[in-house]
Amino acid sequence: MLRHWHVSFLSFCFFFLFLFLFLWTPYDEISATRTFSVDLINKTCKTCSDKSTVFNYTFCSASLQEIPVSRTTNLQGLAIVAMELALQNATHTLSVIKELRRNETWGHPFASACLRDCDVLYSDGVITLVDAVAAFLEGKYGSAGAWLTAVMDGTTTCEEGFGDMEEASPLTEQNYSVFQLCDVALCIVNLLVSHA
Repeated sequence: MLRHWHVSFLSFCFFFLFLFLFLWTPYDEISATRTFSVDLINKTCKTCSDKSTVFNYTFCSASLQEIPVSRTTNLQGLAIVAMELALQNATHTLSVIKELRRNETWGHPFASACLRDCDVLYSDGVITLVDAVAAFLEGKYGSAGAWLTAVMDGTTTCEEGFGDMEEASPLTEQNYSVFQLCDVALCIVNLLVSHA
């Protein structure tokens, strides 16, 4: 319980740190960059999509544009938005997993074992995403990228576990969303490294 509260508190702090940095930007500068930032989202998602066969341009663009602050920020800001979205989705997925595990009538014993594994993977993944955000804010892009990759691997392992047991996964949509959001953040981090 303490560990979960600690993660929620850190997530809250990171989100408001980002909002503070955004609100600190003069209004005239925000207005001047509004169109540029929407273009930046589309250009960034297109660049990332061109680099990977698993990257979903539509998912990237829709996810980032859904958050108003992402339309008025720079590339670093987009990375933080993507990581915050990944953290929110991973935290929600962990709640879904725990609810499914509490429902003793759900699924086959093999599926219960898969859920147990996913519980561990997502518990670690939430902590890892907090570490990724912290590393990014400290300018440690290599570490942030490594943490994001680890979370992506966790979502894949969770999903494949059900397939290995020939069970239908109840988490396909959640695993896909967290994977894609981490991929968005990872691609942006890599773009920042390449332009450094």
